[in-house]
Amino acid sequence: MGAQKSIHAGKAKIDVNVDFTHKLCASLMLPPLSNGSGSPLSLVIGSLCIKHPNLFGGSEKLDVSWDKGLYDSNVLMAYRRPRPEWLAQQSFIVQHSISPEIGVHGIPMDNFSRSGSGGVNLSRLSVGMDLNEPASSKWSSTTSIKFEHVRPLNDNGQSMSRDLDGFPVTCSGSPHDSMVILKQESRYAKANDHSFFHFSLQIEQGIPVLSKWLIFNKFKFVASKGVKLGPAFLLTRMTGGSIVGDMAPYQAFAIGGLGSVRGYGEGAVGSGRSCLVANSELTLPFNKMLEGAVFLDCGTDLGSAHHVPGNPALRQGKPGSGVGLGYGLRLKSQFGHFVVDYALNACQQKTVYFGISNLAS
Repeated sequence: MGAQKSIHAGKAKIDVNVDFTHKLCASLMLPPLSNGSGSPLSLVIGSLCIKHPNLFGGSEKLDVSWDKGLYDSNVLMAYRRPRPEWLAQQSFIVQHSISPEIGVHGIPMDNFSRSGSGGVNLSRLSVGMDLNEPASSKWSSTTSIKFEHVRPLNDNGQSMSRDLDGFPVTCSGSPHDSMVILKQESRYAKANDHSFFHFSLQIEQGIPVLSKWLIFNKFKFVASKGVKLGPAFLLTRMTGGSIVGDMAPYQAFAIGGLGSVRGYGEGAVGSGRSCLVANSELTLPFNKMLEGAVFLDCGTDLGSAHHVPGNPALRQGKPGSGVGLGYGLRLKSQFGHFVVDYALNACQQKTVYFGISNLAS
């Protein structure tokens, strides 16, 4: 339910994708996040990508992309210079995004099965550089440094420094936060015909270039293991993290929702300085295109919600821990990968998730 078009202009390539399917799924899953009808274009999801493989004649690559959702948008520009394979590959990146902040400031609804708008949106502008280290057989790593400017907005697009309850939404107390972040990410992958194991570790350090800029240390890990059990496939995943130092509420770990604890709305389980989430899923193929799945998810903020400035989780009555279980279908086709999950949370509230992943390049 969409359209795709690729255009070649000299050496550059332009990809255009307009998708109407997400509108239908989102209307089934999400409550309205803002007031007002808006323009007809606000109901369309799409993307625009421009790629140039040889910008200045020395194999420099330029990628410019724009992605628009129902309630968010993201503009990314990346410039990559060619370097010998034994040296780290450099990328210069400029990015700007606007999205509703549902995970921390969203309001749980219908026994925590959905999250409504808390009236907070985030405008992020970042400028930085990535260094991709040469990968070994199983290990790879990326080091990046960037300047980030975060500005909370209300649903009318105006700057704000306090939420609907009068608590600060930034660390500085002003309408914006600024920070320089040094990030190191290491990844390990091992696979064979019967199983795989993936592990990633991200460490972020806020550098105090100026006295009012945020100083913090944050880490997050993801470990996943997949094993074939006859025709079935068992996937388990563990995710965790913590942050110390300066912190704005929007930096908290949000627990709940698709990709976290199913059966709950986004962030409806809790939001804290620390988190631990475990997922397990067993899939069984019915044919080449259709799979059935059963799953069990659980997550906790490890009692750290009261350490988040303003304690938004307590004010919204989030439980801090939760368990979700359910079943679903996975449909693979030439148009994309369709996912439907039916989940039940600890409050006996049912939730249906619709997901669409475009497989076309």
